[in-house]
Amino acid sequence: MEERRENWGSKLGLILAMAGNAVGLGNFWRYPYQAAKNGGGAFMIPYFAALIMLGIPLMLVEWNQGRYGGKYGHGTLGPMVYLQAREGVKPKTAAILGAIAGMFAFSVTVLLNSYYNHIIGWTLGYSYMSATGQYMDKSIKTGEFFGQYLTSPGRSLIFWIIAVAILGIAVMRGVQKGIEAWAKVMMPTIYVFGIILIIRTLTLSAPVRPDWTPIAGLDYIWSPKWNELNAKSALAAAGQIFFTLSLGMGIIQNYASYLKPDDDIVVSGLATVSLNELAEVILGGTIAIPICYAFLGPEGLSAGVGLSFVALPNIFRTMAGGRVFGTLWFLLLYFAGFTSAIAMYNYLVALLEEEMGVKRQIGSVLVFILYIVIGLPVALEPILTKKAELFYLTELDNWVGSYFLVVLGLLEVIVTGWLMGTKALDEMNRGSYWKVPNWFFNLFVRVLAPVYIIILLVSSTINYAKEGYFKLVPGFAESVPELIPWVQGARVVLLVVLVIGFVQSYRSIRRKYAEEIEAGKVIVVR
Repeated sequence: MEERRENWGSKLGLILAMAGNAVGLGNFWRYPYQAAKNGGGAFMIPYFAALIMLGIPLMLVEWNQGRYGGKYGHGTLGPMVYLQAREGVKPKTAAILGAIAGMFAFSVTVLLNSYYNHIIGWTLGYSYMSATGQYMDKSIKTGEFFGQYLTSPGRSLIFWIIAVAILGIAVMRGVQKGIEAWAKVMMPTIYVFGIILIIRTLTLSAPVRPDWTPIAGLDYIWSPKWNELNAKSALAAAGQIFFTLSLGMGIIQNYASYLKPDDDIVVSGLATVSLNELAEVILGGTIAIPICYAFLGPEGLSAGVGLSFVALPNIFRTMAGGRVFGTLWFLLLYFAGFTSAIAMYNYLVALLEEEMGVKRQIGSVLVFILYIVIGLPVALEPILTKKAELFYLTELDNWVGSYFLVVLGLLEVIVTGWLMGTKALDEMNRGSYWKVPNWFFNLFVRVLAPVYIIILLVSSTINYAKEGYFKLVPGFAESVPELIPWVQGARVVLLVVLVIGFVQSYRSIRRKYAEEIEAGKVIVVR
């Protein structure tokens, strides 16, 4: 007997939730750093090229897979890919492809979120410490303060557990009363806080040097530095598109699985992209970069991951109203991280519902326990070693948060564009106000997107080899031998999760489609 699945309560709620999934820490933290170090305005050329040739086509593919899988009662990626792949290959081959896709999606939702939740905890902690003025004491450097935060169990553990618990409570309430309700509050708040911060940023004048103004910071990011435009910056732009739109994770498909069969996915997908780009290019690019430029000059933009937790707190402690604006900044980051992390959390709850018939409330508790257990090494490494190096997190992020997304994206676009073929276009246009034309599907989905992803994957593999990521001891860990066990531990966990993900996905597919897999022909059709 088929169980009824939840649906979104409103079109607005769906779009805000899906946009919240895409709008994350990468919009306000990763994007400004990537744009500044890769040529400013010159970076924006390959960025928008990747958005058009890679981001939009893959976004439509993932919405398509999700709604199609939801029609068969699936909310996880493995069976979704199987259903589309069987249109072009034998069910046995399709089952393997589905299991591989499910394996990567499982690893992302388990491992990426295991450390992403920690970063959300940092933003929650820094929101509190901004409001209470705890890092405003100029006698300690903000870098040292951040190191003390990471190595202090009383701070890092508590805010991390609170952050994961709030996610669990939200998912426990379901799609409409939980995810959708939180998105309707958090997404508008992100834009309101962003606008307030932009106004404050652009009225800073020149607090340090006459030529270090916020407007000069905008000019720095938007004026093309053509000598810095190269293949590396183009690859960085493509990687940012993957990261910022949450592509290659399986979570867009999970959200889309709660659609009705004739809900418009073309307009909704484009709306998701538009809201994400508004948050990233307009809000993200107009807050962090001008503030850092005004106080720290061009060198301040090279802070990288320290931009939010080292460079900006140093600015907030010196600017007028710094406690207020620091609180708004970190709350903005927290809300952005929350709306992305909740999608990965819900993916695993949906998996438990489908695989084991576990009720949502119990599933939410089980996933909470999973995230605490598997995320514990991220917290324990700096606490036990007294070093804020985070090698365990770095090793996971190198593979799960970067490389696997590209591999999964390539598999998705090949399955939809080539194996399902024209049927995928028909499915994509079902119920859509704007129809995807044949030429767009053939050129962008079937040709440009996979070619672009293959180039990105090959180049990334070459760069990984040069950086020593394929070595027994990766290059970044060679100078700190006492932290190498944390890197190796991350690899063991990664391998175990991949194996579990493959087995789980393959079993999920066979459980429902064993008859047609054995018969070698499609039997279950809706």
